[in-house]
Amino acid sequence: MNILIIEDNKDVLDNTTELLELAGYKISGAINGKEGVKVAKETLPDLIICDIMMPEMDGYDVLYYLSIDPKTSTIPFIFLTAKSDATDFRKGMELGADDYLTKPFEEIDLIKSVERRLSKSNRLKKAMNSFVSVGAEEEFDMENVDENHQLFKNKKNKVFRPKNFVYLQYGSPIYLYYIKKGQVKTFKTNEDGKELITGLYKENEFFGYHSLLKDDEYSDSAIAVIETQVELIPKEEFFSLIKNRREVANGFIKMLSKEVVEKEEELLNLAYNSVKKRVADGLIKYFDKYSQDYTKGLQIPREDLANIAGTSTESVIRTLSEFKKDGLISAEGKTIYISNEKELRNYKY
Repeated sequence: MNILIIEDNKDVLDNTTELLELAGYKISGAINGKEGVKVAKETLPDLIICDIMMPEMDGYDVLYYLSIDPKTSTIPFIFLTAKSDATDFRKGMELGADDYLTKPFEEIDLIKSVERRLSKSNRLKKAMNSFVSVGAEEEFDMENVDENHQLFKNKKNKVFRPKNFVYLQYGSPIYLYYIKKGQVKTFKTNEDGKELITGLYKENEFFGYHSLLKDDEYSDSAIAVIETQVELIPKEEFFSLIKNRREVANGFIKMLSKEVVEKEEELLNLAYNSVKKRVADGLIKYFDKYSQDYTKGLQIPREDLANIAGTSTESVIRTLSEFKKDGLISAEGKTIYISNEKELRNYKY
């Protein structure tokens, strides 16, 4: 079993490595959070032990970045910290940590915690492999769907102009939607007419499946951001494939599981983070979704950014002005340029 230890204190890193190597584990080490995320994604360890208080990127950030990557999201994660405050424990568990050890720790406590987490992880892997292997015909890659797949056999094509609704909140779902070209956003509207953006979607992504799977009315609305070509898949076709093609069902289950983790993180952000932090995260979310070049400008309506951050448009405008003064962004009209992606992504205040 391979274990990754992320710890900025060399003595603690060396001692923990020695203890676990004596117990028969293969150990990799990282001296900070940023390096730890890189090593975890490259090596895909069986378990991660991570300190909380570290420079550049703390343990909470490490857990977040690993949890949003499907390849690392299921790796058991144990926090290791000198802090014993109950709020730190609760925050770690809310973010998805599997266990929590307080320094200094007893050797037996470390070994038992590692054994428990690895044992539980192995049981889950066996159960999942058993589920996937029964009746699986092929891999259904949600990010690179073959357009000749049976799912698109009876599709309809429709082009939506900017700001045209694809579907409305409280309407009855009759299609699964797939974006051939363009961008779509989904949002909820309360009784006062205030909006909260629930999703951003781009080319080669599905949307509208939540209400289909619940067999219930739409819980949000969907609107085209730019001119968008959408393929409409009849719900009967979708249900038939979900029922009879295990690889299709698995694909949507994995996608829903990933979204649950992301939504939990967004709720935590809205509950505990400052307005500035939420606006910073909203900017990064837009660029992660619609542009991989952070120096290239992107048009982001201020009201959309406010609806993602859960604040007023006025607060967003003030925050963007402060970000400009701090050299994090620049702007020309509605177009925003990120000048310091690293600092904005790790914004703390």
